[in-house]
Amino acid sequence: MGKFKNEAIELLDLVGGKENIASVSHCVTRLRFVLKNESIAKAKAKEIEKLPTVKGTFTNAGQFQVVIGQSVEAFYEDLIGVSELDIQSKEEGKKAAQENMSLIQRLVAGLAEIFIPILPAIITGGLILGFRNIIGDLAIFGDGTQTLVKLYPVLGEVHSFLWVLGEAIFHFLPVAITWSTVKKFGGSEILGIILGITLVSPQLLNAYGYAEALQAGKVPFWNFGLFTIDKVGYQAQVIPAILSGIVLAKLELTLRKYIPDVLKLIIIPFTTLLLTMLLSYIIIGPISRELGNGIAFVFNYLLTGPFKVVGAIIFGLCYAPLVITGLHHTFIAVDLQLIANGGTMIWPLIALSNIAQGASAVAMLVLYKKNDKIKSIAASAGISAWLGVTEPAMFGINLKFKYPFYAAIIGSATAAVVAIVSGVLANSIGIGGLPAFLAINPKYWVPYIIAMIVAVVVPMVLTVIFYKKFDNGIQG
Repeated sequence: MGKFKNEAIELLDLVGGKENIASVSHCVTRLRFVLKNESIAKAKAKEIEKLPTVKGTFTNAGQFQVVIGQSVEAFYEDLIGVSELDIQSKEEGKKAAQENMSLIQRLVAGLAEIFIPILPAIITGGLILGFRNIIGDLAIFGDGTQTLVKLYPVLGEVHSFLWVLGEAIFHFLPVAITWSTVKKFGGSEILGIILGITLVSPQLLNAYGYAEALQAGKVPFWNFGLFTIDKVGYQAQVIPAILSGIVLAKLELTLRKYIPDVLKLIIIPFTTLLLTMLLSYIIIGPISRELGNGIAFVFNYLLTGPFKVVGAIIFGLCYAPLVITGLHHTFIAVDLQLIANGGTMIWPLIALSNIAQGASAVAMLVLYKKNDKIKSIAASAGISAWLGVTEPAMFGINLKFKYPFYAAIIGSATAAVVAIVSGVLANSIGIGGLPAFLAINPKYWVPYIIAMIVAVVVPMVLTVIFYKKFDNGIQG
């Protein structure tokens, strides 16, 4: 048994004992309990948060979650050891959690399950594009009007070489999305990969050239006599890939029920791929393209139209509360759709919100420097938030004291106004903290760095002001 044995015993008792646990699993920083009677743990949440290793608690997506931090795996092993519970797979935990979830929560959780597995690739792509921006697009070197590529031709080769990886991640994104979607809905993953490739086949007109080809009346097509099918690809598109993946998985699962075992390997892959590909080209793709354009129009109007300041304030105030509910995962799909349409104004605001949460946590580090536990949590949580992971800061510090959270969302809204008024756009999504500027279009770096400074200074100042007004050191 490890060093967390005694804490694990206490935690087990506080959540209602072994008999109250339907399942337990863990992610990168949290223990995830699906409890038969969640009210027991909620009633003792403050006692749970007093445990030395626990940084906070919250309920989300049908799960009572305990924030542990980087030691979560070791803590989980000790918990399993003292409770003698069976180790649950993440899939079993998700199924158990769904029983406590509403329809909207299930939809959001489903969307998260599709995108979370491919986030490492997307973040990597963002960093690659950021580095290419620095050496190939930032014309501030030499005489002040030259890029590094122009000054040092060898960097041009680096610029070109890195695009191999960037193109693989973003232009061929539908391959990853269809794979993840088909996997989530129980279909054969290899069929999802092949379906994704059909959406970005070199035989098809690149999605980025569709509008121009349509205007010129030169959209290529296959002529089958009785009907035609446009040869249009869906590079970097999100919605067509998700919907096509769902259709393929559902079709495959349906056919499995009726096709004899001896014929399954022959009939099911051929039928599902051919029918889904036809539906994708004829119905799903065109409808999804218009739906994606509609989503892009709505967010462009809200954040770049006549009421953009109001939209920025609302987004800045609401994003962190949405993280609590899990609804923030929906913005991944919106961001990617906006990027496909030319750039996203949402990702910069998300990064600013994360920075603001980290700033409030760091301010609490200074204010509570004599309280070892708070100081320890605030230090690690602040750094984590500035690198894009806000849960330790939000649940370990800011929400616990409340006023740092209010300071953070006000700072986030203020910084969001600066970014939106300046017209800041990101070419990709990346690390959602201080390194986020790498994903920003280089021409907006100066105003975005100003917005980042605002996202650090305003929450810190407000946290100190609120501390003097509402706390005055009582909890210190």
